[in-house]
Amino acid sequence: MAKLEKITFHEDGEEPVDFYVLEQTRIGGVNYILVTDVEEGDGDALILKDMSGDGEEESVFTVVSDDEELSAVAGVFQNMMDDIEFM
Repeated sequence: MAKLEKITFHEDGEEPVDFYVLEQTRIGGVNYILVTDVEEGDGDALILKDMSGDGEEESVFTVVSDDEELSAVAGVFQNMMDDIEFM
C-alpha cells in the first residue's frame, strides 16, 4: 500500500489535527476529500468539502453533514475504492 498524504488542519484556538487522505474527487465543480485519522488499519473517516475560493492560497474544508450530499459523495468514494465500506 502506498504511503498516504498527511494533511494538518488548524482551527482557531484549537490544537492542530492530522488526517490522512484516502481519496479525492470533484463533483459538480466542488472538491471533496475522504480522510481518516489513522495511517494504517481501521479508523474513523470523514468526507470534507473544499469551501475555498478559486485562487486562494490555503484550502478551507468543512465536514459534509447534509445527509443527501453525504450519501451521494460517499457512494462515489465507495465506487472508487473497493476496500472501503461506509457504516
